[in-house]
Amino acid sequence: MYSRFLYKEVIKVAKFVTLFSSSSGNSYYIGSSGQGVLIDAGRSCKQIELAMQSNNLDLRRVQAVFVTHEHSDHCQGLKVLASRYGFTVYASEGTLNALERADRLSSRFTADVIESKVSIGDMLIERHNTPHDSAESCAYSVITPDGSRAIVATDMGIMLPNIREAIKKSTLAVIESNHDIEMLKFGPYPYVLKQRILSNKGHLCNQACADELADFVKSGVSRIVLGHLSKENNTPTLAYNTSLKALTEAGMKEGLDFTLEVAPPDTNGKSIIF
Repeated sequence: MYSRFLYKEVIKVAKFVTLFSSSSGNSYYIGSSGQGVLIDAGRSCKQIELAMQSNNLDLRRVQAVFVTHEHSDHCQGLKVLASRYGFTVYASEGTLNALERADRLSSRFTADVIESKVSIGDMLIERHNTPHDSAESCAYSVITPDGSRAIVATDMGIMLPNIREAIKKSTLAVIESNHDIEMLKFGPYPYVLKQRILSNKGHLCNQACADELADFVKSGVSRIVLGHLSKENNTPTLAYNTSLKALTEAGMKEGLDFTLEVAPPDTNGKSIIF
């Protein structure tokens, strides 16, 4: 006996778009064509507006902005953007206090602490603390109505267990592949800055990122995006090849077991459905 109910196949509409990703500025859109959130606002309001337009996304559909930490490459456009569009800004308490001290907040929009998770529209956003030289940095997972998960995990000197477990639950993961150690060591940065980047509260290098990827793919992460590349101490080709080599040596095939790409420093108009 056949059911009188009609069942429709669930069509995935959740999308991820890199607006900006580099040491010069970071911002990502996660959601659908109808609603979504921004992770960071590290370029000017005008630049973010143009990047959204290039991807056929409407800023008026953005429900909130989640700030990972107070460094300028993650919040440069925050005050003007949130004031213009009335976004609610979410961050850890330490980050919000640091943003206030830096005059990045305004009475023209609401700024709230995200303790562990918050519902935005029909999405759930979770916070995961990260080790970085800032007040109280974090990564964010975005869970869509169909259960798909995307995580943005950058600006961390080491991969902590809580971040590792959050990534393993994800469909799509932006993972920091900031620098090549040899390029950094022999590059133009002053010694103190080099030591900061290499510390446990600095940035994840290409090899440290690559070493994690096989386990992530085994756990179900099918779309990997390498993010927050340094312009001075890395190249997209070097970051990509380091990660691809690690995955290939683990017996995994690109296009079959995973997709791998480098987040562009400026949007290339490409979205990833996850």
